[in-house]
Amino acid sequence: MSPRDQLSPQRDVALVDLLDRLLAGGVVLGGDITLSIADVDLVYLQLRVLLGSVPSLDELGLALPRATKEPPA
Repeated sequence: MSPRDQLSPQRDVALVDLLDRLLAGGVVLGGDITLSIADVDLVYLQLRVLLGSVPSLDELGLALPRATKEPPA
């Protein structure tokens, strides 16, 4: 057994399990975009996205719009 294996034992996690854990708690992603021409900033966008499952967002008190009628089939 190498010293690296002794220090940090690895645990295989499936991608589905990782996504389930992230969505159960909620994830916030952020980023900035600047559009410029000839070193002149024309447009600046600051983006924030909240990803989460419906039950976890309901627990946090974030009201989501609900459909009042079923969509056409």
